[in-house]
Amino acid sequence: MKKYLALPLCLFSAFAYAHGPVRQDTDETITINAPAEKVWGIIKNYGDMSWLPPITSTDIKGGNEKGAIRVLTLKDGGTITEELKKYDESKMSYSYKITEMSDAKTITHAGKAEQVPVVPVANYSATITVEPQGANSSVHWKAGYYRAYTNNEPPEEMNEATANAAIKGIFTAGLNNLKALAEK
Repeated sequence: MKKYLALPLCLFSAFAYAHGPVRQDTDETITINAPAEKVWGIIKNYGDMSWLPPITSTDIKGGNEKGAIRVLTLKDGGTITEELKKYDESKMSYSYKITEMSDAKTITHAGKAEQVPVVPVANYSATITVEPQGANSSVHWKAGYYRAYTNNEPPEEMNEATANAAIKGIFTAGLNNLKALAEK
């Protein structure tokens, strides 16, 4: 009888240890002392990312229509390609996903060359929404993603902590800059 119990425990241990990355979430909100319409006016154009500090230029195909593609060029020259998944003018909200990224560098991990993307995430999707709060507004930006390294035992450059720090840093910089622009 004991040997029958040992097998399920061994299998459970193997599965628990052998899992890959776990879906991560970043969820940030900021209150802005400006009307929602003014804040939405700054971010509503899917092809205009001038409010996000790490972005130097945006190339857009498709405007604010579902399926539109924007290519973001970063200050360091890296690029991120994103697809618009949903756009709702009346709700002052849009959702998008990263479809492609350039590499920031190559590292050696476990004896193998690994490409580190400019943002160390995989399967990233996000939604940004502006909500009226009386004479002010609230901007809510949330994303779900995985770490960039999908195998077990990720290098530091592509683990969950690094992925979370990168996304939180982008969101914080963007929301703080949006607040500064809207409150001028």
